[in-house]
Amino acid sequence: MRTKMRLLGFRGAAVKPLNEEAAAELGAELLGEALVFGVGGLCLYLEYLRQAGQSRRREEQLEQSLSHLRGAIERLQGELEELRARGGQGHAPPGEGREEGGAGRAHNGGGH
Repeated sequence: MRTKMRLLGFRGAAVKPLNEEAAAELGAELLGEALVFGVGGLCLYLEYLRQAGQSRRREEQLEQSLSHLRGAIERLQGELEELRARGGQGHAPPGEGREEGGAGRAHNGGGH
């Protein structure tokens, strides 16, 4: 009973001794509440660990994908440099120096 009174914020309050039956009931109630809070806390902790593990695995997968993409980019850059060195000198890159093939003329008024 003293413990319960301290938990409730009553300091130094005189507590009459409880009879054996009331003390056993109060002890069982406190033990039950402690057990419920302990199980609840354990569930929260386990859920936190599960979420942290999922987050870590997701980051590892993203990091692996990024690594593969970087490798592919480096490989493609190497192939591009090789193609340029082989015979691409003197040629304009695609899209530069070409005419549109008259696509813009159709919109400038059809009947002159």
